[in-house]
Amino acid sequence: MTILAGIGVAMQPPVNGTLARSGSVILAALISFAIGTVILLGIWATLDRTSPAALKDVPWWAWTGGIYGVIFVSTSAYAAPRLGLASMLTIAIAAQLAAALVIDHFGLIRLPENPVTPMKAFGVLLVLAGVILVRKG
Repeated sequence: MTILAGIGVAMQPPVNGTLARSGSVILAALISFAIGTVILLGIWATLDRTSPAALKDVPWWAWTGGIYGVIFVSTSAYAAPRLGLASMLTIAIAAQLAAALVIDHFGLIRLPENPVTPMKAFGVLLVLAGVILVRKG
């Protein structure tokens, strides 16, 4: 499933970028989220049916996940046609990994602490070097 998700992340920016050629990155993102919402509602109603009341005690910041999706979808629809898909995704992945190191190291957002090791830092540095190579290539 993770491999399929990765393929989807690679396909989403050019698909949304095609929608955005209509003249609006925001409308393209809205269509993307609307279709995703309809699909998720169908899956939830068919397979899950967890009561929304189960969410009453989650912290306020747990409700902010959609904001990150809006930023990613809108930005990638704009950036992929301008930077190229490989450059856009490499930059996004490098930023994700750098943020993940900080989140893991300090145990933020209720995750267990997972300290940065020299090998992890080196791995992220290699990805950052990859950004440069992809951009220059």
